Amino acid sequence: MTKAPLIVGLGGTVRPGSSTERALLVALKAAEAAGAETKLFGGAFLATLPIFDPRPGATTPEQTDLAEAVRAADGVIVASPGYHGSISGVIKNALDTLELTRDDARPYLQGKPVGTIITADGWQAAGTTLMALRSIIHALRGWPTPFGAALNAGTSLFDEAGDCREAKDAWQLTTVAEQVMEFAQMRARS
Repeated sequence: MTKAPLIVGLGGTVRPGSSTERALLVALKAAEAAGAETKLFGGAFLATLPIFDPRPGATTPEQTDLAEAVRAADGVIVASPGYHGSISGVIKNALDTLELTRDDARPYLQGKPVGTIITADGWQAAGTTLMALRSIIHALRGWPTPFGAALNAGTSLFDEAGDCREAKDAWQLTTVAEQVMEFAQMRARS
């Protein structure tokens, strides 16, 4: 790539400092270490998005910002908490907002590598949520990376500096970022 790839991070919860957003930040830092430029749409931003309404009408500046960033992205990383066996409403609403790109030459997440991160209070919820998110990414024509991170938030995942307490969790988040970068670079060469 002649320029640094843009990796858009989308995720978190409406709770400041959520483990989901912290996990996404670790992955985005790994992407930056691999040469990416990153842009975060975290929980505070997600809370400003109105419920997506597919009827023609006014689009908010926040909806436009999200759609424009994903259009420009070379890759995306989506992080969701596992709520009752699936992704959270704010993450689904943000992904639904990508309907604004439906008439683009490359709509939705078409042709983009998409890394997945799930945090959940237990392994069962993490697994079902990861499967749900991968299905949504497929429906949006994205390429889910082969590896998806699943972290058990029933334990203390991060230290005060925001770093993973466990090497296995850091490895998962770094692997997601590396795979998004690798696929973005392969796409740029094609």
